[in-house]
Amino acid sequence: MTSIVATLAALCLAAADEKGFLDLEYKDDKGKAYKYVLFVPHDYKPEKEYPLMVFLHGSGESGTDGKKQALTGLGNAIRKQEKSFPFFAIFPQASEQIAPRGKWAFGSPDSIRAMAILENTKKAYKINSKRIYLTGLSMGGYGTWSWAQEKPELWAAIVPICGGGDPATAEKFKNIPCWCFHGDADKAVPVERSRAMIEALKKAGGKPKYDEYPGVSHNSWDKAYGNPELYSWILEQRLK
Repeated sequence: MTSIVATLAALCLAAADEKGFLDLEYKDDKGKAYKYVLFVPHDYKPEKEYPLMVFLHGSGESGTDGKKQALTGLGNAIRKQEKSFPFFAIFPQASEQIAPRGKWAFGSPDSIRAMAILENTKKAYKINSKRIYLTGLSMGGYGTWSWAQEKPELWAAIVPICGGGDPATAEKFKNIPCWCFHGDADKAVPVERSRAMIEALKKAGGKPKYDEYPGVSHNSWDKAYGNPELYSWILEQRLK
């Protein structure tokens, strides 16, 4: 409990005047520290509620340095528009040495820690609980599908990129607004994984958006996160 209080105290101190990408630590109940990155909008004012994005990185960004997960995908996209980016963004880092797709599977040690970081952030900053969004690429794309099926009541929208999930679970989260991306030349995660999820959601009654990039291999995330329409669409989504 003491470590959690200390973490919250540090967050509250940071909230006073720090903006942009912040290098922070989360301490578990045993006192072990895990580094992560938090992006705070440059126009942050405590009296205003802000939307928040949770980003789940790919397997190549796993580790303990606490930095590289924010240097690809969403992090790069934010840097290109940092002064005007309207969302908070959390960049947890997976560190458990287990099967790549399982690192972000809901209920894994890494996912539990990431959810705790989300809760701490909501307590330290003025976050709009109806406007929390989940996105991830590759291993994080798998995680996005997994978290959506297990916590459908939490996410105002999901953006899974070049990942995959269990089509049999689509009924559980068919009502979450979803925009999925994948390259049709992806050899790391076959495009059929996203196609299957989109088809399952449609059959369940959902209305997901899906962009498939012709000739694009595994890195479909730069094009997806570089699409300004994505952020406009996300901002339109909120929990009812």
